[in-house]
Amino acid sequence: MTNVQISIIDYGAGNVHSVAKALEFLGAKPLITNNVEEIQKADALILPGQGACAPAMKSIDQSGLTDVITRVINEGKPFLGICVGLQVLFDTSQEGEIQCFGIVPGRIKLLPPGLKIPHMGWNKVHIQSKHPIFDDVPQDSYFYFVHSYYPDPLDPNITAATTEYGFEFCCVIARDNLVATQFHPEKSGVWGLKLYENFLRFAAGR
Repeated sequence: MTNVQISIIDYGAGNVHSVAKALEFLGAKPLITNNVEEIQKADALILPGQGACAPAMKSIDQSGLTDVITRVINEGKPFLGICVGLQVLFDTSQEGEIQCFGIVPGRIKLLPPGLKIPHMGWNKVHIQSKHPIFDDVPQDSYFYFVHSYYPDPLDPNITAATTEYGFEFCCVIARDNLVATQFHPEKSGVWGLKLYENFLRFAAGR
C-alpha cells in the first residue's frame, strides 16, 4: 500500500500540507506537485481545496493543470477530491456563476436561506454506497465540514453519502475511479484517516 505513488495536486490550496501529513502518518510518501509530468506519472491523485470555487478554478487554469487533471480522471487513475476539490469537478457553480471541469454532471449551489453559513463543524455522514472508500467506516460517523456551497449531482447514483444541515444533501460522490468528499478527512480524526487509508488501498488494488 505504501508503495503507491500519490501526487497531491498543488494549485495554491491551503490544505495540501495537512493532507500530506495525514498520508505520511499512514506510511505513504505523497508528492506535493504542480508539475504536469509528475501528475501524469502518479499512481493516484488527490485534489485538495478550501475556500472558494471561483478562485480555485482560476488558479488551476493559470497553473496549466486543467487538461492533466481531466486526462488522469478519464484514464481511470484513482482520484480523490476534497471540499473545493469536489466542487470544481461539477459543471457549474453558483459561486460567481463559473464554469468548472464538467466531469460530474450537476451544479454547486449555495446553502439555502435560513441556515447559518458557512456550515462549519462536525456532522454525521450517512453512507449510501459500498464503495471501498467506506470500508470499516461505521454508518453515521462524524466528519468535519467547512463550506457554504454544496454539490447537487444530476445523477443520484453518484451520491455515495449524504449529511443533514437543515436539509439532506450529497457530501460524497463516487463513480468508478473517482471519489470526492465535501468534508475534510484530514480534519476528521480517526475516521478521516480511515478514509485516506481506504483510498490508498483502493489505489494499490487498481
